[in-house]
This record gives sequence, C-alpha cells and structure tokens, in this order.
Amino acid sequence: MGQKVNPLSMRLQVHKGWVSRWFSGKRGYADWLAADIKVRDWIERRFATRATIGRIDIERSANLATITIYTAKAGVVIGRGGQGAQEIKAQVEKIIGMPVRVNIEEIKRPELSAKLVAENIARQLERRINFRRAVKMAAQNTLNAGAKGVRIQVAGRLNGAEMSRREKEIRGSVPLHTLRADVDYHLARARTPAGIIGVKVWIFKGEAAQV
Repeated sequence: MGQKVNPLSMRLQVHKGWVSRWFSGKRGYADWLAADIKVRDWIERRFATRATIGRIDIERSANLATITIYTAKAGVVIGRGGQGAQEIKAQVEKIIGMPVRVNIEEIKRPELSAKLVAENIARQLERRINFRRAVKMAAQNTLNAGAKGVRIQVAGRLNGAEMSRREKEIRGSVPLHTLRADVDYHLARARTPAGIIGVKVWIFKGEAAQV
C-alpha cells in the first residue's frame, strides 16, 4: 500500500514556510485556528468564480493581524478605488476580533502556481470541456512559463463516463522524494453533474536553497 504525504508539509523548515505564523497558549489555540480557517474560507468563496487566489498568509502579533493575499488579478481583489480591500479588512476584523492589515501581492506567473492551475482545470471541467484538452493545455502552459516539470492527475467520472477512472499527464521531471526540490502541490475539485472530479497538480520549479 502506498504511503502518501503532502509535498508541501514534507518540505516545511527545509525551504517551505507556514501559511499561518503565530504562537498561542493552549487556551487560545483552537479559537485562533478556527478563525484562520473562517478567514480563508470567506476570502476563497468571495473570489471562487474567478480562480484568482493563489495563497493566503496570516501573521499575528499581540495586537495586529496581517493578512497577505497572493493573487493573479490584484485589480479584481483591490476593487475600484480600493473598495474591495476595505470590505475584506472589515469582514476579517469581524471574524478575528482584532485590528487587521491587508496586503495584496500579485502573482507574476500564475502558470507556476499549482493552486491556480488546478482550479483553472476544475473550472474548465465544470464547463464540460474535454479533460484531455484541459490537462494538456495546462501542462504545456506551465512548462512554457519556466517550470522544470509538471504532473497533473484527474480522477472521477471523466467526460460523464459510467465508470470512474484516473488519468495522468506528466511532462519533465517531478522529484517528489528530493527535499531540496521546490515542488508546489494542490488538490482542487470540479463539481460536475456526473459527480466530483478530483484534480491534483504538482509543479517542479527547480532546486531551492535551504533555509
């Protein structure tokens, strides 16, 4: 039986960092963790149809929480005249219960973000685009953007088939066991009339310097 581990968690402290950075005692830990999950869920739902959010980092100090949103379309998140950023700040302050600073960082190459690639494929599958075409185009675009390798796996009732199956597309090399390899990973779900199709994406960007 295969022993599988998330490529991101396996590389923590090697060259990957935590998306939540704070320290709490036993009493406040559960409340802060639940608030982090609520914040991420709310932001993801707000921009769910556009597949623009690559990562959300949350950092807390004694009296301030800093939310950094990495997005492929900064203008969509900021909104006209900064209205979108103000709405995010107000809602997050309600959830967290402390002053919040919102930073919005633009992702220069969305083709190198496993989350954005996986969600883009999932949205195409929901629009009933042929899965082979969607996967092959995504893999080629990722390689063209400068990745050393990409692996995409889709599983479920592909193209509305009677039986579920699993299909893979591998381009270049993706060394999952090499800790110094900078591998980005994400799992997305496409909700189709035939059922849920899982989309997994691994992107190898080259070897990273250890921290």
